[in-house]
Amino acid sequence: MENQVAVDLVEFLNASPTAFHAVDEAKKRLRSAGYEQVSEREDWKLEAGKKYFFTRNHSTIVAFGIGKKYVAGNGIYIVGAHTDSPCLKLKPVTKVSKGGYLEVGVQTYGGGLWHTWFDRDLAIAGRVIIREHKDGSESYSHRLVRIEEPIMRIPTLAIHLDRDVNDGFKVNKQTHLAPVLATSVKAELNKPASKNGSAETASSDDKKLDEKTSSRQKHHSLLLQLIAAQAGCKPDDICDFELQACDTQKSVIAGALKEFVFSGRLDNLCMSFCSLKALIDSTSADSSLQEETGVRMVALFDHEEVGSDSAQGAGSPVMLDALSRITNSFSSDTKLLPIAIQRSFLVSADMAHALHPNYMDKHEENHQPKMHSGLVIKHNANQRYATNAVTSFLFREIAAKHKLPVQDFVIRNDMLCGSTIGPILASGVGIRTVDVGAPQLSMHSIREMCAVDDVKHSYQHFKAFFQEFSHLDAKLAVDI
Repeated sequence: MENQVAVDLVEFLNASPTAFHAVDEAKKRLRSAGYEQVSEREDWKLEAGKKYFFTRNHSTIVAFGIGKKYVAGNGIYIVGAHTDSPCLKLKPVTKVSKGGYLEVGVQTYGGGLWHTWFDRDLAIAGRVIIREHKDGSESYSHRLVRIEEPIMRIPTLAIHLDRDVNDGFKVNKQTHLAPVLATSVKAELNKPASKNGSAETASSDDKKLDEKTSSRQKHHSLLLQLIAAQAGCKPDDICDFELQACDTQKSVIAGALKEFVFSGRLDNLCMSFCSLKALIDSTSADSSLQEETGVRMVALFDHEEVGSDSAQGAGSPVMLDALSRITNSFSSDTKLLPIAIQRSFLVSADMAHALHPNYMDKHEENHQPKMHSGLVIKHNANQRYATNAVTSFLFREIAAKHKLPVQDFVIRNDMLCGSTIGPILASGVGIRTVDVGAPQLSMHSIREMCAVDDVKHSYQHFKAFFQEFSHLDAKLAVDI
């Protein structure tokens, strides 16, 4: 029998080619579970026992269920993850024409394994800002778009023209990564006819500098037509967009024994999904929040892959704003927020490095996370991860109670360590934090892999955390 949590993960992944789509899919699942959307632009009127969520930039989402016995100053128990993954994002001006080809200008986002993007069937997804005409007036809307069929490709150079390529392929991110959209000849033949019956030409476009046609100088008309068709508008009504190249190959449960998930964006949509499902399921039963004294929360941030320094990243006030507004909704006493923060706890969930059978020397002998062996608790003495003995113990105790496997990871001393949203939020908010993640291979590749068992382990561990942390935390006192 297939692991149903992994099956649900695959559905989530296939619905989420971008951070915007991941947030949209999360919204659908939360609404179906009875969560109410609140706006950061308005005053919140929250009630104990109710469930809420809000989005920022439609690429970050925070959802929370308030315990029926919650009072201001009580703790908030959070699993934090991120919605973004390394990718190729379209530039503000994408029109590139070289050697009889129409190419699309892209910029690298995050630390991707860019050689894995070559010879893949690529599509485009993201969001567009649309000009709308209603009752003689103009308005603007934000729409998600997704072209699912392959329309682009980044071809490799034939080995006959680079005989040394197998000795080391070094990608030039500026000159090698532009995807091919079409040939100039075919694009010219397929241009739509203008009002006078002639095909539109580049020279006629260049003469039109008004707002509605300026985008034609920035982007190939063919690209705009494809985007407009998906957005349900005219090309001239596209005001701006944030789009990225996407692999068209679907996420699947695979392997000879169906034990793996093969997919892009496992880092970090796997942890985003597991935490979201755990929150929904831990707050769905009628009695699930009846005895809860705290708040159960999931926070999925954008821009982790580029440092989190944005209005919607973990380095922004999103987390502190959420904690503050929840606390202040139940009391006007400003002294209660610092107390609530000290009673709160964050599980920073970001995928971990599984032991690679072909590169065994990249892990030290005592810290070799393996697939099917549960969540990995990440440690780093230099605070690249925010785990300490207290936070590790508390998270490990939950695993022990439910007989869930758990592992430890420390980077080799002669290697540089990555980081997560954990240290950012721990230092910015002052909240106790443990860094964890499910083990995976091929991190930051266009196609990654993890184990279906670890998807289930992660979900179960996060769900147990939500259900039991307030009781467990009361048993351990440190700063007294």
